[in-house]
Amino acid sequence: MDIAIVGASGYAGGDLIRLLLTHKEANIVCATSRKLAGTPVTKDHIHLKNLIDIEYTNPDVNDIDADFAFLAVPHTAAMQYAGQLKERGIKTVDFSADYRLPLDVYEKTYGVTHTAYFKAPYGLPELHREEIAKADFVANPGCFPTGATLAAAPMAKFAETIIYDSKSGVSGAGDSVSETTHYPNVDENINPYKITVHRHVPEMRQEMAFLGSSASVYFTPHLLPAIRGIITTAHILLKEPMTKEEVAAAYEEFYKDEHFVRLQHAKLGGVRGSNFCDINWELEADGRRLVAVSAIDNLVKGAAGQAVQNMNIMCGFDESEGIRMPGMFP
Repeated sequence: MDIAIVGASGYAGGDLIRLLLTHKEANIVCATSRKLAGTPVTKDHIHLKNLIDIEYTNPDVNDIDADFAFLAVPHTAAMQYAGQLKERGIKTVDFSADYRLPLDVYEKTYGVTHTAYFKAPYGLPELHREEIAKADFVANPGCFPTGATLAAAPMAKFAETIIYDSKSGVSGAGDSVSETTHYPNVDENINPYKITVHRHVPEMRQEMAFLGSSASVYFTPHLLPAIRGIITTAHILLKEPMTKEEVAAAYEEFYKDEHFVRLQHAKLGGVRGSNFCDINWELEADGRRLVAVSAIDNLVKGAAGQAVQNMNIMCGFDESEGIRMPGMFP
């Protein structure tokens, strides 16, 4: 299957290429970059040297010739491609936020007018697999909502309030240089930011509502002095006290058939470079507060790996094809 990657020069694009090179059904024929067109993909993705031998191009969307496309472009840029790819019958996974939310919520959250809106399935396979399997266009979730939602999903109907506290590696900010990600400002620091107004909150609330939860949902992210990974602590305040046995049964039942969710001690070293989400939990003595912790690699399960997982579901491939690798530990 011929694959086009629109916006292939970023961190997520590079990880997508890394994964697709191991996918037995994938043949990367197009990797686009406006600023790097005409240069080898391996000029900036040096880890791919001797593994791929193509140059970046900058084609018009109507000149993209592929069976499947990934839009690894920033928010608002994806809408410039999405409609035309859909009309041409090219199945697509979009990394941006442009199709994750209802139109009014998106425009309010991102402060822009959407120019090419249509409804697309939200690409969190553990919750929306049936919709994804029928779709020709899927909106890949944000990295924070992925780890947060998976941590709390089994408790959604029992929760009264959910407070997510996430700590993310610097790669989540992308490859652009900024004061925020400047080494002296990151190293030996844990920096909270957008403390009450992060734009991923609507996704988190949307998914809890999808699960039938009426819980209030809050979120604060922190920048961690690491390259990859998100560790999320979900403080779940329950409507009624529960026992450890009841909580254990809920998590085990919810994830019993999910290959990429593992109920074990969650730490970044266990998932780095992989598509796994590890989750552990602890119930407070009074049975009213459950603390669930999840760990994902923000560039894999939080971006490129989940996109490949969605492609596999959309195309009827083995769901773990191309993403069947362990984490890199130590």
